Amino acid sequence: MDKGTGLVPSEVDMAIKNVIESPRRAEAALVLASIANRAAAALHQLARAEANARKGSPTWGRWASLTNASRDAVLRTATCRQTASQLAQTEKAERASPGPESQSDGVAGS
Repeated sequence: MDKGTGLVPSEVDMAIKNVIESPRRAEAALVLASIANRAAAALHQLARAEANARKGSPTWGRWASLTNASRDAVLRTATCRQTASQLAQTEKAERASPGPESQSDGVAGS
């Protein structure tokens, strides 16, 4: 559980910890960025719907503020996802191509 609010299920915490422990760091970054982007998009949809439904009510301003902040989070996490995707593609290509050792006599720098 999230120690701050107690609202994050332990399964989610465990899934995040499992991803973080992956030896494929760029892929782990892509998974985490994708999760963050999906969560931000879901929060934005929820906040926008609630702000629209609560116009004129005392809580409308808070929902509108959450809508704006979550929209910013969607944009920022999309950038994270795009950058992580580029890193993962590079990491995958590096694993697929032979390293410099296999292109020489096995001694680096020769």
